Amino acid sequence: MATNKRKNKKNKKYADAQKEKLSAGDFLAGFGKMEIFSFCIGLLFVVAALFIAVAMVSYLLTGEADYSLLESGNDWLNEGARYKNVCGSWGAMTAYFLMNDMFGLASFIIPPYMVIVGFRLMHVFKFTLVRKFILFTLLMLWASVFFAAFGNLFPYFEGSFVKLGGNHGIHVVKILTQVVGTPGLLAVLAISAVLYLVYLSARTIEIIRDAFRLKFIRTERLKRLMTKGKEDNDEGDDDEGDDDNTEQKEDAPNQAAPIVVDLSPTDNRKDGNDGISTTDDSNGIDEIVPDDVPVQETPEGGGDDNVAMGVTVKETEKGDGQIKRGDINTPYDPKLDLEHYKYPTLNLLKKADDQGPRIDMVEQNANKNRIIEVLKTFGVEITSIKATIGPTITLYEIVPAAGTRISKIRNLEDDIALQLAAEGIRIIAPIPGKGTIGIEVPNKKKCIVSMESVINSKVYQESKMELPCALGKTISNEVFMFDLAKAPHLLVAGATGQGKSVGLNAIVTSLLYKKHPSELKIVTVDPKKVEFSIYSPIENHFLARLEEEEDCIITDVQKVVKTLNSLCVLMDTRYDMLKRAHVRNIKEYNEKFKNRQLNPEQGHEYMPYIVVIVDEFGDLIMTAGKEVELPICRIAQLARAVGIHMIIATQRPEAKIISGAIKTNFPTRIAFKVSGMMDSRVILDRPGANQLIGRGDMLYLQGGDPVRVQCAFVDTPEVNDICHFIATQQSFLHPMYLPEVADSEGEGGGGMGTVDKGHLDPMFGDVAKFVVSNQSGSTSMIQRNYSIGYNRAGKIMDQLEKMGVVGPQVGSKPREVLIKDPMTLESLLNTL
Repeated sequence: MATNKRKNKKNKKYADAQKEKLSAGDFLAGFGKMEIFSFCIGLLFVVAALFIAVAMVSYLLTGEADYSLLESGNDWLNEGARYKNVCGSWGAMTAYFLMNDMFGLASFIIPPYMVIVGFRLMHVFKFTLVRKFILFTLLMLWASVFFAAFGNLFPYFEGSFVKLGGNHGIHVVKILTQVVGTPGLLAVLAISAVLYLVYLSARTIEIIRDAFRLKFIRTERLKRLMTKGKEDNDEGDDDEGDDDNTEQKEDAPNQAAPIVVDLSPTDNRKDGNDGISTTDDSNGIDEIVPDDVPVQETPEGGGDDNVAMGVTVKETEKGDGQIKRGDINTPYDPKLDLEHYKYPTLNLLKKADDQGPRIDMVEQNANKNRIIEVLKTFGVEITSIKATIGPTITLYEIVPAAGTRISKIRNLEDDIALQLAAEGIRIIAPIPGKGTIGIEVPNKKKCIVSMESVINSKVYQESKMELPCALGKTISNEVFMFDLAKAPHLLVAGATGQGKSVGLNAIVTSLLYKKHPSELKIVTVDPKKVEFSIYSPIENHFLARLEEEEDCIITDVQKVVKTLNSLCVLMDTRYDMLKRAHVRNIKEYNEKFKNRQLNPEQGHEYMPYIVVIVDEFGDLIMTAGKEVELPICRIAQLARAVGIHMIIATQRPEAKIISGAIKTNFPTRIAFKVSGMMDSRVILDRPGANQLIGRGDMLYLQGGDPVRVQCAFVDTPEVNDICHFIATQQSFLHPMYLPEVADSEGEGGGGMGTVDKGHLDPMFGDVAKFVVSNQSGSTSMIQRNYSIGYNRAGKIMDQLEKMGVVGPQVGSKPREVLIKDPMTLESLLNTL
């Protein structure tokens, strides 16, 4: 026993010594790696920037004394210590070169940019350098010309040791003065300054417009009028306010109400009307918002409409007092990150020519008579029948006579369809919540449900949902929408050309009209490469991607896997933040963060909702299989509480594509028209999708019975206009960056980067020795020899492959063993 302990202790010391040797060698070899090399270069940039900045400041104070030495260019080693610059001869020469030979005082822009580059290379901050390089360069060139023009107009600095604009500015000013004169020079400077500000922020254009319109003067006058009006209202003049409200309601647009036509015989009607009745929901908007006014969503807990959004700390009137936005005593507003962002306006969407269903009494009576005739032929008597006319479908509700079996009516579906000569007949027996049986019949003249009519509805405008998704209108002509945050994940399926892509665009459009860029981020996966490319202009506003990727629209399968794994890492990180904040979900966390109860210096930050949209899910499954399905299932199982929601769409609703795990974790489903009943059962667990008529006709299922909805139509030019409207506004510097994850293959081969060494199976070492000693390995062989289940044996085999012990599977043959001798395996196991 004691001998074994001494032996183990000796082996441990030897292993530690070997590890130290490996660490030293790894450091020397790792210096060439990008991360270490990048950090060292970044640190060098920062030090050089500080040196140049100090040298230029010192030159302003000592340049006159050093000027003669600098002009001659002698004694660059400063052997006689004659240079007065605190940075010595090199500092004096560098400052002289930048400030006289190059850009003059504008050279002070160079050190800050070098610091930014250094921090970026050191990974202190994450941002793109291209835009900053353009901004700093343009500013430096403009400032050089400006200072040179200033020195030309005021010759006080003539003959000084400092050239205000440097040789560059002096040369440009000389050429412009010769060509366009001094007035032209000033005009060029002014125009170039405006163009620079426009490039910096699109808000510049609006400020200039307001200046020309004298809007600031009108704003002050309006404030005085509002103050006076407030005093008048305090005196109690209510009649005038009532008149204003009445006039506003008369001008408000009303959404078409459900149209119900009683087709029962006159003797059976309980009332004496003409058989046509409407239910007025007043779904219109009480106020028309001008195009240049952003549509703002009121927070769920209420809010003050007078407090505008903004990053800069400004004062805004609130009652009789003053508050400062961004003050530590006020709640945090994430919308302040984009101060002047405007929500898309309604005029970007097209209005449909036909705003609602029309009543064709000839068609309704003909269908009524045929339905009654078919039912009588098979011995079914009814007591009443009425029709609810929708955009594309009419629902006939019948009340059967006492003693009639419902199953008898349900079996007459094909006979009714034959008699009506209509496609897509669907019988609902019975209608949930009613004592009637429904027969859905397509209209001969169908109406298009425009996206404008849905967004313009009162239901959508007054919605308090976290992630409102407006789909279209139901048979009763009511706007149908759901909250993706409560869904919490959505499965969309349908045959090609039946409206699936339009439905996804409708969901994204409804989110863009309601959410601020700081509240929502979208991850798009598009294997077809053409469906979501239309959203690329708004990547800095709403999209998210991995930092090393160039395009936010993910099309490559390997990048899809990496992005999904990155979302899993983000999910785990967010759960850690929820744990430290002692909350259960993202809503409670953000509420705490807004109330400044969480300290950002301790790693807390505001969490935007993330919507992951995966198109052509079937193609990904056929290509990558479990690599895609496993992270999707994990996200679907756990990510709801941290605000990550998934929408997957496929045109192949087959059992091998939509597995049981996917169906279990995606409780909310949308089915467009499919070809067969089996496909409908895969999506909805029941028939029905095979009886739809296409062109946006769909069934929405969440828990109970499916709801038939006509999807709102949003055309590609409309989406283009919305994206262009958003893209021209102030944006973040880059898209939201997802966390970095290890590559699918580890460095040096073998895929070691994908296996967490701390999560290897306890039997990994024994199985690896067994496989190497036999020079053959398979899952079934591991299962037999170690008496374990097939799943665990398969997992160990996957770990052996990723660690480089065995090769990939080739058909049903045993795997090739890549490690040929036990000594090589022993060294591998020691590193673990």
